Amino acid sequence: MNKTFPILRFLTVIGIVGVVALLFVYAGGWLCPRALKPVSFVNRFQQVSGLHPGFRRNHAKGVCVSGWFDSNGHGASLSRATVFQQGRVPVIGRFSLGGGNPNQADAPSTVRGFGISFMPLRGEEWRSAMINLPVFPFPTPQSFYDQLEALAPDPATGKPDPERAKAFFEKYPESAAAIKVIKSERMSSGFDNSTFNSLNAFQFINAKGETAWVRWSFVPVQLFEPVDVAHPEKAETNYLFDALIASVHQHPLQWHLIITIAQPGDSITDASLPWPSDRRQVDAGTLTINQIESDDTSPARNINFDPLVLPDGIAPSDDPLLSARSAVYSRSFTRREGETKTPSPISSAETEK
Repeated sequence: MNKTFPILRFLTVIGIVGVVALLFVYAGGWLCPRALKPVSFVNRFQQVSGLHPGFRRNHAKGVCVSGWFDSNGHGASLSRATVFQQGRVPVIGRFSLGGGNPNQADAPSTVRGFGISFMPLRGEEWRSAMINLPVFPFPTPQSFYDQLEALAPDPATGKPDPERAKAFFEKYPESAAAIKVIKSERMSSGFDNSTFNSLNAFQFINAKGETAWVRWSFVPVQLFEPVDVAHPEKAETNYLFDALIASVHQHPLQWHLIITIAQPGDSITDASLPWPSDRRQVDAGTLTINQIESDDTSPARNINFDPLVLPDGIAPSDDPLLSARSAVYSRSFTRREGETKTPSPISSAETEK
């Protein structure tokens, strides 16, 4: 028997394992000492907002919701994902405010988030994490990381230090341009009448193998009401969440899932750049939210709304923010799951009102 063959086979297996290990090491940034690592983001969030055991490092303050998505079948022309076939799909989600402090007072200017998981009875899960801004203010992971410190509110004034903010925008003029786009749109008065946007681009693949680059938005059925500029701040610490809770108890809330299709020349790798308003749009169906629950009792507290949890028929773009978000979400999830859960500032008693 030739003993050389088993040895060569063994060495080949070891070589394959080594290559896979190197890929994981590279993905974690361990071969690149100067690379921005996921743990750096998580540590920076904690540095800015403080340590709050058991909570997300960003969008720490939130409430959980559930309901369903009624697909009208129109999205199936763009994607073969099960969620776009005509019919109803259960959903679970979470509304939140940006920032790592779960005890922060609600403010109209704070970024509002909406994470959602579509869970078809047959088919693959789809998760999406969206915010209420028309574009993302920071085009790269590095610019997002740098702003966490540069634009953090000064404890003495409650506002960013003007000199640090000026230096940041001089370094990242793309962010200054994105802020102008954001400020050009009126802010809605609450969660229930906010539009939530994917911002990043994704590729849709239909049953014929045809592809399209898209972004999506959840556009509210509830009438838009602007923030009261005369009295933008409320005395109640949780006033935005209190209003959302009251709205859900009064009647189910609904949003249309609007898919926007890119044209040649539209950026698919930079979420800070808007697409022209004349792009073709497809209304893929209606989301209905009829239940609301505290983080303390809802399974949504333990869901990592990773934007790369995608079904067959949806693929990510090469936008570097997508892989960065996925990696940082994972690191944050792992860290908080190893901590003792701290009660949410929005308790079950409040959500059951």
